[in-house]
Amino acid sequence: QLQLAESGGGSVQAGGSLRLSCAASGYSYSTYSMGWFRQAPGKEREGVAAIGTDGSTAYADSVKGRFTISKDSAKNTLYLQMNSLKPEDTGMYYCAADLELGMTATQVLGATYYGMDYWGKGTLVFVSS
Repeated sequence: QLQLAESGGGSVQAGGSLRLSCAASGYSYSTYSMGWFRQAPGKEREGVAAIGTDGSTAYADSVKGRFTISKDSAKNTLYLQMNSLKPEDTGMYYCAADLELGMTATQVLGATYYGMDYWGKGTLVFVSS
């Protein structure tokens, strides 16, 4: 069983930066695809950034050029560097992982809740104007 624990959320003014972390534990298989998803109040959960099993990355159009996803396999930790934050980036950010071999970053980005094997509990990001 893989456990995911997000951290790094908080409150920041527009234009500021935050770095989210997602620590994975409980499973030794390191080659799994991962992604960051967010859910704003009253809206559906959406993919923000993802890393596929082939190392490819994908981003939602709304965050391209501002967010960067990275993974430290030695530390079993996924990161999301968020720069130039906007009020519309506000929401609960979730980390998710899938063990399917060959899953691309684009597939992860478009995954629904049931399309990913494991989810963290989320970390809240609030961006004030």
